[in-house]
Amino acid sequence: MSFGVVEGGPGEEFISTVSGHPFGQVQFTGERQPLSQVRLLAPMLPSKVVAIGRNYADHAKELGNEVPEEPLIFLKPSTSVIGDGEAIAYPALSDRVDFEGELAVVIGRLCREVPVDRVKDVIFGYTCANDVTARDLQKKDVQFTRAKSFDTFCPLGPWIQTDLDPSDLALTTTVNGEVRQSARTSQLINDIPALVAYVSAVMTLIPGDVILTGTPAGVGPLEVGDEVSVGIEGIGTLTNKVVSRD
Repeated sequence: MSFGVVEGGPGEEFISTVSGHPFGQVQFTGERQPLSQVRLLAPMLPSKVVAIGRNYADHAKELGNEVPEEPLIFLKPSTSVIGDGEAIAYPALSDRVDFEGELAVVIGRLCREVPVDRVKDVIFGYTCANDVTARDLQKKDVQFTRAKSFDTFCPLGPWIQTDLDPSDLALTTTVNGEVRQSARTSQLINDIPALVAYVSAVMTLIPGDVILTGTPAGVGPLEVGDEVSVGIEGIGTLTNKVVSRD
């Protein structure tokens, strides 16, 4: 396993292998592989995933919730992270597992109490995410921990886009090819600089940590056998199939 940089034009992409980790000055090994012959893992294994709830007004409304006065934050464990093409395992403890397509922010520097005007200096890049949720357990428990924390409940990928303006990107989630969510990141209640500043005022962020920025309206249930895809303009598409945990 190693990090790499995706290069080349459409249909001719290849991966240039990076020595060590990609934070700081990148050093290439000289090894190249066609993208089609490489298995992509989750682009990062974070120490923590910090997720934001109810950050699109229409999503808060569809679940019958008020828009929070401040960002609503919760954590997903690193053990919930999987990559593009890996399977989401439907747990036996739940009868209602939902998809939630989101834009994810990847932190690139050790940071704490980051001012809004310096947030861009601590961001490494952006990727697609699916904040998979056991909705019935979320309602039963009131708080989010169990519902958000099952293994495989945080697909990330397919890679990290490091050169991107995230302020107004199209986000689309499909299930078996049918569009279920369609929104733009310009609809976020709290934008990315505000979110990073807010979260970093609470906890230290380290390179590779991920912030999920919230999901728009249209969330719904997944069934075993479904294929769910989260596509974000300028990044790519994250696709995962749902399988039984049994």
